[in-house]
Order: sequence, then C-alpha cells, then structure tokens
Amino acid sequence: MAGLYEKPSETYAKKRPRYPKEWFSMLAGLTAGHHRAWDAGCGSGQAAISMAEHYESVVATDVSEGQLRNAMAHPRVRYVHTPEHLSEDELVALVGGDGSLDLIVVATSIHWFDIPLFYAVANRALRKPGGVLAVWGYNYEIHPFEDALQGQLYAALRPYQDPRARLATEDRYRSLPFPFEPVGVGAEGAPADVDMEVEMTLEDLAGFVMTGSVVTTAREKGAGEEMEAVVRDVMRRVEEKWGDAPTVPRKLAFKAFMLAGRPKC
Repeated sequence: MAGLYEKPSETYAKKRPRYPKEWFSMLAGLTAGHHRAWDAGCGSGQAAISMAEHYESVVATDVSEGQLRNAMAHPRVRYVHTPEHLSEDELVALVGGDGSLDLIVVATSIHWFDIPLFYAVANRALRKPGGVLAVWGYNYEIHPFEDALQGQLYAALRPYQDPRARLATEDRYRSLPFPFEPVGVGAEGAPADVDMEVEMTLEDLAGFVMTGSVVTTAREKGAGEEMEAVVRDVMRRVEEKWGDAPTVPRKLAFKAFMLAGRPKC
C-alpha cells in the first residue's frame, strides 16, 4: 500500500481536506486522560497535529516514507516510519507499550491495514478504562457534486481500484469489523454520518481528485489516457455547475463516516 502515495506525496499533503476541529474536541471529551495519542496511518499528519492540541504527545506512524517526509511539523508530534513486517509486540512497544494510549485515530486509512493485527495492537495499547479508538473515512460523495464525482468518476475508475479501498468508497465502513464498545459515535455495522465542510477552489478540488488512490492506481495500471479523459469530462461538468468564479473558494461538504469505541472488558 505504501507505494500508492509515494510519488504524489508532496501534492497529496497539500490537496487533502482538513478534518474539523470539532471532531478532535469531541473525541478528547470521550477519553479519560489526555497524555498520549496515536495517529495510525498518519499520511501527511493532518489528524496528528489536531490531536496534539488535546494531548501532551502524539506518535504518528505510516508505512509511506514519502508521506512522512512531507508531514506537518508540530512540537508534540513524533513521526515514525512503520515497515509492514512489524509484529504485534513491536508495534505495541513502538507506540508506547501496553495501556499507554488515551486515544487512537485512524483517518481514512484503516481499509489498508492488516485489520486483525491492528485491532490486537489497539486493544493492548489503549488505557483501560478510558481509552478510545476512532476511525473515519470519506469518498467522492462531495456535495453538491456527488453525481459527477461519486456517480461518474468513481464508477468509471472502479475497475482499477484496489478492492480494499471499497470499504470506504462504496461500503462507507458498514461492513468493517469494529469489535469495540460504542461510545455514541456509530457502532459496528452502523457508522455515524459526519459532514466535513471545507472551502475549496475548483483547482483544489481537481488536485484532490488527481491525488486519490483510485486515480493513482488507474495511472499505474496503464489506464492513464482513459483516466485523464474521464477526469476532464467530470471536471468540465463540475465547472459548469461551479459558477462564474472558479478561482473563488466555495463551501463543499464531504459526506464522511465515523466509528468510535472502547476496548471490551
């Protein structure tokens, strides 16, 4: 999975939407302590730096060295590369040890994980009681352009997508195993719907589209020309609906989804 985001990592860091500050305030309110947190699959660190506003220290890990090179610096965030071969014991030690974490966040990446291994690590590393795991994702359901983006763009490029990513792009984590006690933010089989409102220009939106994993995979599988033709057609539709000022940011709503829970006793 690391290779999907290696080449466009610098652009990727700039084009991902920022997560709402309210999400992190809400999650911090669910944890008993505020000492140490883990951003697993941190990418460019967007979640990690927001977690650092509520926790004394944050360890942020990713298998992609390219993403980490372009991650956002913060004095309370420590970025660590995690090769895919690490064992459960090694991962637990790396993030601080058994019972060391108040919060674990996985932002838009749990579908790439070895999920049973990750859950074993999370159950060991979270404080008991009081520790919380939160996972969330989003796809191309971006209001008011979901028909063009999710309906046309994603539908055309779906054959090139890694099947693991369909947990987010199609399923919205409804079939994601989540064996944790609910804390009021969704439950296994029924993630909470959480809108993510962002200000974007038309160029920002195009950059977001072009750095997505489905587009990257289509290009790497030799479908570059087909992919670019689809993207041009879709973005033409979006531009027509955008209005007369494509360089002026407008508010878009990513239709995101979230699960949060505590380890079961």
